[in-house]
Amino acid sequence: MKKILALALALVMVLALAIPSAFAADTGRVYWLNMKPEADEALQAMAKVYEEATGVPTKIVTAASGTYSDTLTAEMAKSEAPTLFNIGNGSALLDWDDYALALDGAAVLDELTTKDFNLVNEAGETKALGWIYESFGIIVNKALLEKAGHSLDEITNFDSLKAVADDIHARADELGFDAFTSAGLDDSSAWRFTGHLANLPLFYEFRDEGINTQPATLTGAYVDNFRAIWDLYIDDAAAEKTSLTTATGDQAEAEFGEGKAVFYQNGTWEWSAMVDKFGLNPDDITMIPIYCGVAGEEDAGLCSGTENCLAVNAKVSEADQKATLDFLLWCVTSEEGIATLSSIGDIPFKAAPASANGFSVAGSDLLASGKYAVTWAFNYTPNVDSWRTGVKDALAKYSADQTDANWADVTSAFVDGWAIEYNMVNG
Repeated sequence: MKKILALALALVMVLALAIPSAFAADTGRVYWLNMKPEADEALQAMAKVYEEATGVPTKIVTAASGTYSDTLTAEMAKSEAPTLFNIGNGSALLDWDDYALALDGAAVLDELTTKDFNLVNEAGETKALGWIYESFGIIVNKALLEKAGHSLDEITNFDSLKAVADDIHARADELGFDAFTSAGLDDSSAWRFTGHLANLPLFYEFRDEGINTQPATLTGAYVDNFRAIWDLYIDDAAAEKTSLTTATGDQAEAEFGEGKAVFYQNGTWEWSAMVDKFGLNPDDITMIPIYCGVAGEEDAGLCSGTENCLAVNAKVSEADQKATLDFLLWCVTSEEGIATLSSIGDIPFKAAPASANGFSVAGSDLLASGKYAVTWAFNYTPNVDSWRTGVKDALAKYSADQTDANWADVTSAFVDGWAIEYNMVNG
């Protein structure tokens, strides 16, 4: 009897060792197909820490720059498909909705400081988590602003911004600096306006219409608001309006960095240049929202967005889904995870440490105070380079001669140009 019992126990042990997937608890696996090559080294190190601490197989594979879409399609066809993958925007969500697990109710969502960067499908389900973002707005030299007799507290909307800028421009010779840097339409600078500034009328139209995918047409409801802020940029600056087609991005950056202007539209990525390259005092510079005269814009934050939204694969096993959700929660709550993510860029999570980037801090403070993020609607632009070129050319013509007729051409490039480019892409 003892021999039979011993043989039975030995057989159980052999079977347990030989086929653990059949009899042992499935801990699941994590496979993150990452689209940010610059983050690969940091994410690989984080995955190693997590696997060693939990025993859960954790793999990071990073697609080569510019190949993510093709790599994702190929990897999803494999038996060991990614459990965590990137969806760039609402249009891409249409393609991947069936593959994206609904995240509503997941603990990781409770760790967000804002849900504005998440992707939500037409059924209202949260399908992808916006985990890292960038922001742009109007960079301000507070020291110059105060030298001109003004303060940040005065600026809460377009009218107050215009009042301050008009006053500074009127006294530019006396002060030794102007209100705005040059709004260059050279290719090195034009994207700031045909992409980033154009985000304002796109965002507000899409918000009103409930649009979260690329629309075939625009109404142009807020194009006149675009005109208002563009006029302010070019009217209250030292640059000759007829010279804007050759004014560069470096030129505008230097004008601000050298103290020749109080205001400069650009993004959080400019922090190091201002502090390290130009030697500006970090306490003297900040970033405020771009105001354009829309009702309620006093409650606006920076223009913030991302093309980095993480989705959990709905087609993998429940064990893999749980393992991946557990991993995500660890990433945004643990000391090791949050340190890694925050080293990559701005992240919208409660545990995120204070950033060393003062522009990012300004944006985070606005969100924390309840301001709404002006999210990146320009991600939906069809045939983006062609559309922006049309807007740029019309802006250049208008800037040299600010008539209603020339602005009508800008409106046409904006609205009619959108429909043309959409039809070219979609047939």
